[in-house]
Amino acid sequence: MPRYTPATIEPKWQRYWEEHKTFKTPDMPAAEKRYVLDMFPYPSGSGLHVGHPEGYTATDIVCRFSRMNGQCVLHPMGFDAFGLPAEEHAIKTNTPPRVNTEQNIGVFRRQLKMLGFSYDWDRELATTDVEYFRWTQWIFLVLFDTWFDAEQQRGRPIGELPIPAEVKSQGEVAVRRYQDEHRLAYQSDALVNWCPELGTVLANEEVIDGKSERGSHPVVRMPLRQWMLRITAYADRLEKDLQPLDWPEGIKKLQRDWIGRSVGAEVDFYVGQASSLPSRGTEDKGQETENAFEKWKVERATAGFPRKSDDDVLRIYTTRPDTLFGATYMVIAPEHPFVKRLTTPEHKAAVEKYTQAAASKSDRERQEVTKTKTGVFTGAYAINPVNGQPVPVWVADYVLWGYGTGAIMAVPAHDERDFEFAQQFNLPIIAVVDPGDSNEVNRQEVLAGKQCSVEDGVSINSDGYNGLTTADFKRRITANLAKAGLGREAVNYKLRDWLFSRQRFWGEPFPILHELDDKGQPTGLIRAVDEKDLPVDLPHLDDYRPAKAGERPQPPLSRAPKEWLEPVIDGKRYRRETNTMPQWAGSCWYFLRFIDPRNNQRFIDAAKEKAWMPIDLYVGGAEHAVLHLLYSRFWHKVLFDRGYVSTAEPFRKLVNQGMILGENGEKMSKARGNVVNPDDVVREHGADSLRLFEMFMGPLEAVKPWSTAGVVGVRGFLDRVWRLMVDDKAEELKLNESVQRIAATEEQLRVLHKTIKQVTNDIQRMEFNTAIARMMEFTNFFTKQSVRPRVCLEQFVLILSPFAPHVAEELWQLLGHGQTLAYEQWPKFDEELTKDAEIEIPVQINGKLRGKLIVPAGSDQASIVAAARADERIAGLLAGKEVVKTIVVPGKLVNFVVK
Repeated sequence: MPRYTPATIEPKWQRYWEEHKTFKTPDMPAAEKRYVLDMFPYPSGSGLHVGHPEGYTATDIVCRFSRMNGQCVLHPMGFDAFGLPAEEHAIKTNTPPRVNTEQNIGVFRRQLKMLGFSYDWDRELATTDVEYFRWTQWIFLVLFDTWFDAEQQRGRPIGELPIPAEVKSQGEVAVRRYQDEHRLAYQSDALVNWCPELGTVLANEEVIDGKSERGSHPVVRMPLRQWMLRITAYADRLEKDLQPLDWPEGIKKLQRDWIGRSVGAEVDFYVGQASSLPSRGTEDKGQETENAFEKWKVERATAGFPRKSDDDVLRIYTTRPDTLFGATYMVIAPEHPFVKRLTTPEHKAAVEKYTQAAASKSDRERQEVTKTKTGVFTGAYAINPVNGQPVPVWVADYVLWGYGTGAIMAVPAHDERDFEFAQQFNLPIIAVVDPGDSNEVNRQEVLAGKQCSVEDGVSINSDGYNGLTTADFKRRITANLAKAGLGREAVNYKLRDWLFSRQRFWGEPFPILHELDDKGQPTGLIRAVDEKDLPVDLPHLDDYRPAKAGERPQPPLSRAPKEWLEPVIDGKRYRRETNTMPQWAGSCWYFLRFIDPRNNQRFIDAAKEKAWMPIDLYVGGAEHAVLHLLYSRFWHKVLFDRGYVSTAEPFRKLVNQGMILGENGEKMSKARGNVVNPDDVVREHGADSLRLFEMFMGPLEAVKPWSTAGVVGVRGFLDRVWRLMVDDKAEELKLNESVQRIAATEEQLRVLHKTIKQVTNDIQRMEFNTAIARMMEFTNFFTKQSVRPRVCLEQFVLILSPFAPHVAEELWQLLGHGQTLAYEQWPKFDEELTKDAEIEIPVQINGKLRGKLIVPAGSDQASIVAAARADERIAGLLAGKEVVKTIVVPGKLVNFVVK
């Protein structure tokens, strides 16, 4: 008995597609191109769970549909394979992480093929492939060779960087150092979360209450020499270029918020030298400070506001320069380099204790809104440049060294955090903005310094600026500060430069060499590895462990064999960079390599790139809404500026699929025991059932719980489709006798064409659940037909095929076709046949439903009224009554108003 048996049918067609290379994409599009891409997965040791195929199924439906509509489709798959789990496994087992990674890739590849996705597997890549990360390293060198021209708003070769005459006069070494300061890839002492026990840097998300999430080991904040990428230079373009993209508005907002563009002013508060710091209680010292301050103002008025702040000022950035007269104290971050210098002897012990405690907290903890504000006074004062008043300088952990300038002016009357801090430590609160009559705050309380107001208003207590509106005050004081050399208008971003190095083994080695002197010590000069010497491969290590507890932070690569670690080039010894790139690196450009994956001369052929880019549809989880998309857009813009790609943006349309939860409504995880393995579902119900169910669960973007019963229901639908065409009572596979080569009736044609139209439109809108519902209606209708025209069923199989390709191929073959349906023409619908021949019209009397009638579609008002009056029941209800008014909504209803 030829039942529907996915376990036989599905492997058969998967072998066919592989042997015939059914989905192989030509190097250049032979027709209108469609580049459809999934965010490629990290190949974890546990393999896929049922959440992974959701987005992959959606893109596969789109790709199969596009091929059948004559488009040339590029649909590749690969693996984002560098990552910490593989390295942790290597540490435990002392086996190279590549071994475990490639085993995991093998599992993922098998599962993806098992689900029938129409990828061009000849283009498969992994970020860990040496030939792939050769070009990741090459792109890093492009970043290293680029500086950002702020006037032209684009990246340019470092060789075109204008060198000031005074730098040139100091010689080649000075020029090289100047260039290094301006590169998009540069080194900096960055504050990191260092876990001595684990021997590695941790992300903020991996630190909880000052301890590592894994193992609960103490974590400290410490500066480490790190590689940084100057993504902030591209902040304006990254924000502005979002506008024309076909992305969800929510994702655009997340990106804009992360970039965090604001317009305000940079202002310098004078602190002088250590010997002349303001200090209350000594009249002579105060006079000395006042004289130094006045002298400084005169010098600034002549020289102007410097690009870099001097050692005699604390530079702040504020979006509210109109509140400068309300600054009653300043706060600097515990890591600020001025902390030691500003702290007076009597406050030294308290400040040191506080900064040590702050070092054990992550940025996230320090920024928690509900956290009680803490801080300590340095004993020093800065001078407010607008009124010459000394303001105390405090150290507090709610200010971060890595954000802005690491120092703020505190205006407690008009900033919630500052207000809480001022109340905590009994600091003055002076209102400088009158909010007027407001529903948000009590005006009298604000003016008395008892309530904080962040609203705009009219300036008060601000000397010659009193009476100005907030907007006017901002403009005027910013201009005056600039004229006096005390400040300037500035654009600031929450976005920080990208910390781009990791103290781990399993990542791309940096193609950078540090010059050593005759004693083997770094000179501070660096050079790029020559392009001809790429790739820089990872060396063999006997021990993959990071630095041990108590050791100085050193990456595992610092233990590499000397012949790898310290190459000699042209008689000069160098030391390789021993940090590795983060996992983000390989995913920043993989979509380009898919276009030309075997090119060993260039990272991509220019003609192929121009033909295939940009990506027409990019689908992935919303968890990548910010960082991956932001980082890859940044890299792409640099490549665009340097002439290596033809588009300024890589992803034209973005869709985020929703998460599939466990049956208990919680996120799937091993710990919760609710992970569903697709292998089990396919074994029990088939890949087509899994694909169909995941698309039938609800809108693609929605979060949905898994339901085993739902899979069973969808499998039942495919069983009915099978029986619709197959004689399941025969001994061998053959068509059901009801399937005949006859013309379809008008009713059958209308059902078919309505189905084609809705499925076509729903695929284009990626509303797959309603398309499946319509195909279920088609199946139910034709199951009741004693004679089923073959032409109707053939077209139905074609529209079913993107959703359930295996069973569709099998039925297509049974219907007498010798080749795959993958490139058959998509069925066309006749618009006239999608309209009902007759429609049902509700009939109301005085607004109450009294009956229904069937009339030909398109009937005019007179015909509808006549049909209603002729209806026996309606005629009886109208008898003896006067019809005052007749209301007809064509195609919708007729209503008689009577008395």
